[in-house]
Amino acid sequence: MKKHIPAVLLAVVLLLLWQVIAILIGAAYILPSPIQICIRLWQLREPLFLVHLPATMCVTGIGLGISVVLGLLLAISMDCNPKIERALYPVIVASQTIPTTAIAPLFILWFGYGIWSKVLVTILITFFPIAITVFDGLKATKREMEELLYTYGATKKDVFLKLKLPTALPNFFSAIKMAIPMSVIGAAIAEWLGAQEGLGYFSKRMMTQLDGAGVFAPVVLLSVVAMIAVGVITVLERKLIQWRKEI
Repeated sequence: MKKHIPAVLLAVVLLLLWQVIAILIGAAYILPSPIQICIRLWQLREPLFLVHLPATMCVTGIGLGISVVLGLLLAISMDCNPKIERALYPVIVASQTIPTTAIAPLFILWFGYGIWSKVLVTILITFFPIAITVFDGLKATKREMEELLYTYGATKKDVFLKLKLPTALPNFFSAIKMAIPMSVIGAAIAEWLGAQEGLGYFSKRMMTQLDGAGVFAPVVLLSVVAMIAVGVITVLERKLIQWRKEI
């Protein structure tokens, strides 16, 4: 627990500073205080927790799941064949140059206000770190170790399962921990630009009512959920990668 004390102290200091600045401004519709946000979060708990949070988590879960499968397939394909790497790598990088706020309205136009337009935005944002990070992990395998296994009669499948996969596993968990916040952001952006439910939609609706605390409440809820998810992945990582002393 001692290693978390600096982070807790910094968070407390930042919250106190935020509280003081909000009091000095004195306009909750511009900058609500943390206390006002917590009160508003409690007041709006039913629509937030029962309607909008499940909608956002559904988009996030589906989008992240597809991104994991797509990212792994791309990473493994590029590692297995240099020609595929030369063909796909520029395309993968180019996909991240597309502004999300520009492509999201097109997805809504093509697929409507249903779940899939928002899922596609989430996939577009999250598959990149998974594909590139896992690919880098697979490439980090020492060539000497591969040659040693081949001299012992190992097949390409054996090298992948017994050497490359364990080597890339830390990179995979790092990619997931990066992708979780990005998937939440992607879902919120898509809901903000066009949706009928979700925390992003709810935050936008509160903005039209000049309810500053109501705007921040779903944002805080999203942040807490993302941090909890990253924490769960970190615990799982420590359980599965016990040969790493530090994660």
